[in-house]
Amino acid sequence: MTEANTAPPMIRMVEVDKYFGQLHVLKNINIEVPRGQVVVVLGPSGSGKSTLCRAINRLEPINSGSIEIDGKPLPAEGRELASLRADVGMVFQSFNLFAHKTIVDNVMLGPVKVRKTPKADARRTAMELLERVGIANQADKYPAQLSGGQQQRAAIARALAMRPKVMLFDEPTSALDPEMINEVLDVMSTLAEEGMTMLVVTHEMGFARNAANRVVFMSDGDIVEDSTPQDFFTAPKSARAKDFLSKILTH
Repeated sequence: MTEANTAPPMIRMVEVDKYFGQLHVLKNINIEVPRGQVVVVLGPSGSGKSTLCRAINRLEPINSGSIEIDGKPLPAEGRELASLRADVGMVFQSFNLFAHKTIVDNVMLGPVKVRKTPKADARRTAMELLERVGIANQADKYPAQLSGGQQQRAAIARALAMRPKVMLFDEPTSALDPEMINEVLDVMSTLAEEGMTMLVVTHEMGFARNAANRVVFMSDGDIVEDSTPQDFFTAPKSARAKDFLSKILTH
């Protein structure tokens, strides 16, 4: 048995339910993401995709069920939650960079504050990561001086600086102009190739087709399909998935 066979999944959600008032937004969700796998979550607006993503590190509290990261149950609050959250990198639709800090300082902040990394080490790592996402030459600028695509790549570098075990992406390109989307997807594709465990909520079908190991399709708070990209795009099983794909792929 290799370690990968015996290791717990990086993300495990068991019978997770979430309500917003009367609205049942996550319905008995069961999903596992093994380490090194890239899972893309697709579905129409309001299907629960972002809520699913945000529940994984308790940005959205759940009503029932359990969530584990790398075999450890996710605590509801407190210091343990903070330390587990540090293992889960999150990249949102909005870049959430600190406007008054330079790009390199944004990337250094988490390791220095949370991981207690010495500043010199944090800076060196931050520069390496900015190099990796292709914006090392922007390190001393402020977020407002960068394009949206550059800011999102900085946000990815900032998440990676914490050396997370898993990366969550919640529609990371939906606020970007079309010409900037590929520069962010390219960075994400490279991460996928390097074996980073990723759960990605996106509308980018090309990324889902090419970079995902699995496609999870959600509709009305349910996981309707969970299959390979090949199967999902060529032979979706459910009427809801067929309808979704017909609307998206004809445009």
